[in-house]
Amino acid sequence: MNYESLLSKLKKYYFNLDSILLTVIYTIGHMVIAIVCVMVITNASLELAMTDAFIEPLINGVWFFILHSAWKKFSFAK
Repeated sequence: MNYESLLSKLKKYYFNLDSILLTVIYTIGHMVIAIVCVMVITNASLELAMTDAFIEPLINGVWFFILHSAWKKFSFAK
């Protein structure tokens, strides 16, 4: 394995790790915001708010990961 190949693999790993870390932070923040919003807007119990706040951001987190990965792929390809 030559130097350029190794550097290319490390760069690809770093960019994937970057997307995952950003996605996790975004998803946790989204969950906290969703809990507060559901409790305030609907006067739901903490348990119901947490259920909603857990499921919906996980789906959004996956969507964000896909978008962020695609963004990096196409923006670095130029």
